Amino acid sequence: MDIVVATSADMESEMSRPQGSPRTPTFAPRSYPQVVKYMGSKASILSFIGDGFATVDHNDKPIVDLFAGAAAISGGFGHINRIISNDIQQYSAVVASTYLKRAEKIGQFDIVELASSIALEKISTLSSDMHYPAETSLESFNEIEKRNRELIYREFDTTHHLFTRFYAGTWWSAEQCIWIDAIREVLDALLSAGKIADADFNFGLTCLMHAMAYTSQGTGHYAQFRDAKDAASMSDINKYRRTSVPAIFSKKFSPLLSWNLSNVVDLGHELVSSDYIDCLTSLPRSVIYADPPYAFVHYSRFYHAMETIVKYDYPALQFKGGQLVKGRYRIDRHQSPFCIKSQVQGAFTSMFEGVKDSNSDLLLSYSNTGMIDIDDLIDLAATIFGSRYMVWFENIDHDHKTMGRRGDHSRQVQESLIIAKKR
Repeated sequence: MDIVVATSADMESEMSRPQGSPRTPTFAPRSYPQVVKYMGSKASILSFIGDGFATVDHNDKPIVDLFAGAAAISGGFGHINRIISNDIQQYSAVVASTYLKRAEKIGQFDIVELASSIALEKISTLSSDMHYPAETSLESFNEIEKRNRELIYREFDTTHHLFTRFYAGTWWSAEQCIWIDAIREVLDALLSAGKIADADFNFGLTCLMHAMAYTSQGTGHYAQFRDAKDAASMSDINKYRRTSVPAIFSKKFSPLLSWNLSNVVDLGHELVSSDYIDCLTSLPRSVIYADPPYAFVHYSRFYHAMETIVKYDYPALQFKGGQLVKGRYRIDRHQSPFCIKSQVQGAFTSMFEGVKDSNSDLLLSYSNTGMIDIDDLIDLAATIFGSRYMVWFENIDHDHKTMGRRGDHSRQVQESLIIAKKR
């Protein structure tokens, strides 16, 4: 199982901490299993964030992870403090559940075995020329890709065909999509029959998102799928086309469940899926951790397929110029003001005012490559919080995960942690 071990060795931080805010060793993060590939994950700097948590007074206040994403805060600190994990994307709550809620019933069932009869029957209905052989020509391979993608125009009479219809021949093959749909169908049936609880259902969906990530022919996100343009790209894509969804699901299921049952502590954690402003208006006095988007790209563009497997709602897809957009994006995908140059300052202003109105403390992660200059952001925080708060910052060098967005997989940035502590 992939384990994140957060360490503070070779971390160099520039500190502007005021007197009266000492570090304590209270917030040492635990090791936890990562489940999805996620751009901008803070898993590798949890010790740095934990040191920030230790400078504010908790007094039984919850930690609110305001933009939870892949739920690194829940994974790292869910054993120490009550967590309210919030993100407007619903897949985030599903992942956070695996770190915060015990999945006590799902281990009684062999999900893959239950899905097998469903999947194999549907796979048998595919024409033989839709399968991917180990060896083929580039021209033949692209013909197979085209036949898979044409399932978008087929009518289905089964209840669970969303991925088979929408995504065959994109990030996954038709056969892989059939397995994704079949596993989701089994999870739905078990939940509907009362045989598993919400925590078990979310655990199963988390394993399914993991299987999707590690069988996808993309770089770890779902902005656009790759085309086979030459023999090398064809070979790499075909390697993923022929990777087994149920095998990856099963490989993750047992060790992740073992971790869940051994490490999850019931501290009254909450899972929330709301806009950050709505979340702030309903909070008790808290310690708020905010990790908003830094760049102009919207996370909903990169992770719409995860949102769709969680919602499973057969969404309307985006068209442009009368043509289906290659990324097959949901038309209702969220557009964050933190990713829009003309709106980013207003978004931060609203966030700071919401924190202040709830009498909470704030730890804000941002970088020197963000949509707003870091010095301007610090000045804005100091202005809005005023004399009722102490405001300071700490810096650390950090490899920001880009998931190949600009031809690379990580980029060296300076990560700032802006802390606003109620006096």
